[in-house]
Amino acid sequence: MLEFLLSPTQRSDVWLVIILLGVVTYFTRSGGHIILARFKSIHPRVEAALEAVPAAVLVTLVVPPALTNGPFEFFAVAISIIASLRFPPLLVLSIGLAVVIAARQAGF
Repeated sequence: MLEFLLSPTQRSDVWLVIILLGVVTYFTRSGGHIILARFKSIHPRVEAALEAVPAAVLVTLVVPPALTNGPFEFFAVAISIIASLRFPPLLVLSIGLAVVIAARQAGF
């Protein structure tokens, strides 16, 4: 049943994996909503913890590559942090990507 996971080079299985991951994501998100909807009110500490999750996930995805891949990745994160004080998130992402792309195109 899950043989497609063992041979990821077959192109016909890519769509199956995408659909399967979409279904799993849908059920995990809707399951969380269903569980939280059962409560009349959420404790402020729980709400604060849930609001902190996106920032925590972002940090765990960005910081390790920024510290281990080289100085320009770290520089791009620093520039992005400064830009995030003034610009919207999509522009900040674009600025950080532009710094890394420019550095790699320059041979660094």
